[in-house]
Amino acid sequence: MTYLLLAEKPSAAKNFAKALGGMNGSYNGQPYQVQTLYGHMLEFVEPHEMVSGEQEKKDFKSWEPGTMPWDVTQLNWKKQPQKSKNMKTGKMTSKAGAIQEVKKAAQNASAIVIATDKDPSGEGQLIGWEVIQAIGWKGPVKRMYFIDESEKELQKGFRNIQDLPSYHKDGEYVKADVRSRWDFISMQLTRLSTHAARSKGYNVVVRQGRLKSVMTKLVADQLALVKAYKKKPYFEVKYKDEVGNVYTRKFDEDKDKWRFGSKQDAEKDKMNYGPSAVVQDSKTRKETAPGKLLDLGGLASILGTRGYKSKEVLATYQKMYEAKIVSYPRTEDKFISTEQFNEMLPLVDKIASVVGADTSLLTHRKPRKTHVKDGGAHGANRPGTVVPKSLDELSKFGPSAKAIYETLAKNFLAMFGENYVYDSIKGHIEKYPAFTTTVSVPIDQGFKAIFDADKETSDEDGEDNTSTGLGQNGSPIVAEGVNKKPPHPSHKWLEKQLSKYEVGTGATRVSTLSDVTNGKTALMVDARGKLTLTKIGEIAAVLLEGSQIGDPGVTEKLFKAMKDAGDFKVKPHDVLDTATKLVKHDKEVFYRNAETLMQKVGSPDASMKQFQPKPKTEGVFKPTGETVRFNKEWGGHTFTPGEIEKLLSGEMITIQAKSQKTGKVYRVEGSLEKGEYEGKPFWGFQRRKADSYTRENAPFPKEWSGYTFTKEDEIKLRAGEKVNIKAVSNKTGKPFEVGVTFELREYEDSKTWGIQPHFAPRKDPSEFTRANAPFKPEFSGYKLTQKEIQDVRAGEKVMVTAKSKKGKSFTCNVSLELKEYKGRKSWGLVPDFG
Repeated sequence: MTYLLLAEKPSAAKNFAKALGGMNGSYNGQPYQVQTLYGHMLEFVEPHEMVSGEQEKKDFKSWEPGTMPWDVTQLNWKKQPQKSKNMKTGKMTSKAGAIQEVKKAAQNASAIVIATDKDPSGEGQLIGWEVIQAIGWKGPVKRMYFIDESEKELQKGFRNIQDLPSYHKDGEYVKADVRSRWDFISMQLTRLSTHAARSKGYNVVVRQGRLKSVMTKLVADQLALVKAYKKKPYFEVKYKDEVGNVYTRKFDEDKDKWRFGSKQDAEKDKMNYGPSAVVQDSKTRKETAPGKLLDLGGLASILGTRGYKSKEVLATYQKMYEAKIVSYPRTEDKFISTEQFNEMLPLVDKIASVVGADTSLLTHRKPRKTHVKDGGAHGANRPGTVVPKSLDELSKFGPSAKAIYETLAKNFLAMFGENYVYDSIKGHIEKYPAFTTTVSVPIDQGFKAIFDADKETSDEDGEDNTSTGLGQNGSPIVAEGVNKKPPHPSHKWLEKQLSKYEVGTGATRVSTLSDVTNGKTALMVDARGKLTLTKIGEIAAVLLEGSQIGDPGVTEKLFKAMKDAGDFKVKPHDVLDTATKLVKHDKEVFYRNAETLMQKVGSPDASMKQFQPKPKTEGVFKPTGETVRFNKEWGGHTFTPGEIEKLLSGEMITIQAKSQKTGKVYRVEGSLEKGEYEGKPFWGFQRRKADSYTRENAPFPKEWSGYTFTKEDEIKLRAGEKVNIKAVSNKTGKPFEVGVTFELREYEDSKTWGIQPHFAPRKDPSEFTRANAPFKPEFSGYKLTQKEIQDVRAGEKVMVTAKSKKGKSFTCNVSLELKEYKGRKSWGLVPDFG
């Protein structure tokens, strides 16, 4: 019996081969073959391709509100090999070939083993089952589970491969399948909200969905609270002792009258109070255990304040996981197992050394009940079994790699620190006992000296009530207060809101936030963790008012229903029926709210104006005899009747086009040809392919980088000679000399004739010394003097007064160092804020 192991991606397949002894062979007496998948290999076809009948096809393809909600019982849920578009080349690729490779490999297998990741959504199960269904496999299906892709775990997983029932009896698959179908049905919400917005003149795509709509609504509501906030200062009498502790009274807005709108009134009230002794009411020794281990959402929210975007953190974390430097990303566990604890325990000091944690603080080497429990799957996010030699060597994984590891490691190490110990002391003013205080006197910082997860993930600056103890006497003071301002929505704030409703896992929240903050249809802007809405986001928020898709409570119930479907507590079609009911409800809401768009978000901006299609013309293409329809305009040039006649005859014509970016006019040769765009055929004017020209007859540019070519230059360049010219840098505006030739160049599968510069090869920065290295003698607006340049070249530090991007002045020392960024080395000034 040979097992065909389906690994989720090529990197996983390599790890399987390493753990088991090759891409095929025998392990523990069991023959096997490893076959790589590429994530999701299949996708649903378009809705109109899932129904029969011409009218039904038109209705399911339409974005008109009258065709929705759909009758989902008509959908056959057909899937096809996943297609994707290369954003650089525009080419479409399909995973049909990869599926055929699985089918071919399965011919020699007696059982297929789904060896994909096990994640909370059941996605790994779905990835495996949909391929198995696609190849028509009728034999046994098994499952291999593993915590991570370490050799030990993969070997253990292989030894414990389990039998799976048929897919419709596999709860993990059912849960994931229901979710994917529900999300497919919910695409109607994007169609409806987009149509509602466009009906009022906003030519945008307004995306809606289970998680993104909740995020948008939460952020919009919070921004509204921030905007509506009005500062209302007040003044009241408080007491203060000689060590700085403040004693206050509990204020009841309905009864008490001792808060005043003016300082003068509070000063008068102060006359009613005099100095008094302080009375200590109690002193209690308390302890606080380390906070929970971070999930990916908490980690990304911390890094967001340091300028790292969710998209970048996700990509970098995944690369580090594949190198076993960090643990599995898409876990929902908040604890690790006893086995995982024992595995990591010998690495604690080594990890601490890498991140600069004091090993003398890591004295709690026994499992904590709050952090170590059995029964999870992958365990909480934590450092991996491969410990880097230094943080610097992690830079190759991505810009956020060092910050990811340092934060994750310190959070993990905190559970090896002792509890935070403090005395909680309560006291009051003797003559006026209504004035009370509670202070904390730290006895032992414990884990807080390593990492305080609760503080790091807090979205607000809490009041510091730590003290050295109570004073002996208190004196009345007039203190100014203000009504509390709602916090600006941030990544940390949003993470807490979503966690409260248990909406999504940490990983799905991060990936969704990445999705809604990127691209032309972005709903939000993420600026160092602070969230605001784009114009499209504002439109979406208005439409979501009173909707169900934007209600976190509704989404919370939906997540539970999907889980119940996987546990066979409810029927899948009952869960899918909630999607139809939700679409019906929110359809009315969207169009009602669209009436208020102009009032609430203002007029559509230039980018939202309705698209005006280019004028078309048609005729018989004589070389083939078929009737064709094509754009009457290309590159700002409208074809004349004579040019159209030549194009339909299959002739080549020359036109003058204009660049949309630069406004420059250029000559273009081309003919009428049949092409393909996003998998769909079309007829249109096509430029003559560059490789059909020779150097002698190819279109020649009039100028390059500020230099205008003479007729003599053109003759030499067309003859293949090199010409030395004086050009101007587009970036800096500085002149430079360079030799150029006229060449056929290729970039990303596209060929063009153009000017090719030939720069002298740059000297490797490593070959310079500090004394002779080229560098820019400027740091954040401060220019070094000749004396300071001499000092930094001598290896000394000099103090500079620079300005931040916000214009604030700051002082720091700088030195001249050989730096490396994204694999490129250069000499430059490096700050030292220590």
